[in-house]
Amino acid sequence: MDSNHLNFELNRRQWCEALLGAGLLGFSHLSSAQSFPSRPVKLVVPFPPGGSTDVIARMMALKLAEALKVAVVVENKPGVGSILGTDAVAKAAPDGYTLVVSANPAIAPGPLMRSSIPYDAFKDFTHLSLLGTFPNGFVVRADHPAKTMADFVAMARARPGVLNYASAGLGSSGFLTGELLKQAAGINMVHVPYKGSGPAITDLMGGQLDGMFESLVTATNYVRGGKLRLLSVSGEVRSKNFPEVPLLSEVVPGVVGAAWFGISAPAKLPAPIALRLQTEIQIILNAPDMLMRLSEMGMTPIPLSGQEFVSFLQAENRKWGPLIRAGKITVE
Repeated sequence: MDSNHLNFELNRRQWCEALLGAGLLGFSHLSSAQSFPSRPVKLVVPFPPGGSTDVIARMMALKLAEALKVAVVVENKPGVGSILGTDAVAKAAPDGYTLVVSANPAIAPGPLMRSSIPYDAFKDFTHLSLLGTFPNGFVVRADHPAKTMADFVAMARARPGVLNYASAGLGSSGFLTGELLKQAAGINMVHVPYKGSGPAITDLMGGQLDGMFESLVTATNYVRGGKLRLLSVSGEVRSKNFPEVPLLSEVVPGVVGAAWFGISAPAKLPAPIALRLQTEIQIILNAPDMLMRLSEMGMTPIPLSGQEFVSFLQAENRKWGPLIRAGKITVE
């Protein structure tokens, strides 16, 4: 028996043991867990189609459907910086049939930038699994006069308040990375928020925007197709796909930022169902073909489940909180 199969069997055994232990919580929970899933599962993407979140969600939905042996239907529900769709899942029945692709703007550190939010980012969810992180690339249209990131920073410094940059939305990792760049470089750029990265990329290529922070998940194809130029990458190490492109921190020291994706469910999800979903997600993320596809897209898979995922979210708040408070950054 190979190691992958052994891990699979151990995870299955843990799930079965959890089902037996769930009897202490009541027969109804045990019964529903044993029959889960008996109908299609909905995976809410709180962004428009076409962006990085949507791409990852559809990859996961396909694999999860194979594992659960039921349809996993992706539903795009954008709005209010991804809060609309995330809130809908927070208020859904905690039965495992409604999940959400959780991300920076709606969970951590996005809520730190809002005076009010219709849910508690920790108490109102069962955070199942972190999928991974990926840096943002700073891209411009192919014919933009800035040939390097240093060129763009110099242009912004010479023309304060004239150049603009887009992100996938207020509270997104691209937005925060842009704000960090503005503070660190001492430049004044106008932020243009979008309801997802798809529409922003369209406007960027159309000439309505000067630049954009976009995940390498979606930017890669446009760059390789010659439609966009990648000036820098906001991660801690250079991209394996674009080793010649400098880090943003090489141009402006200290500017590092990455986005993350996870899968979450409503609070009070029965433990056996949570463990079943976590187990399947872990198996999917650790599969060689998925690891290869995600790596090619520029994403770093980080399969953390349960409390480890929650600890990661708390660390995100600790990292970005000081910047948000110092810059009095709000998204109202």
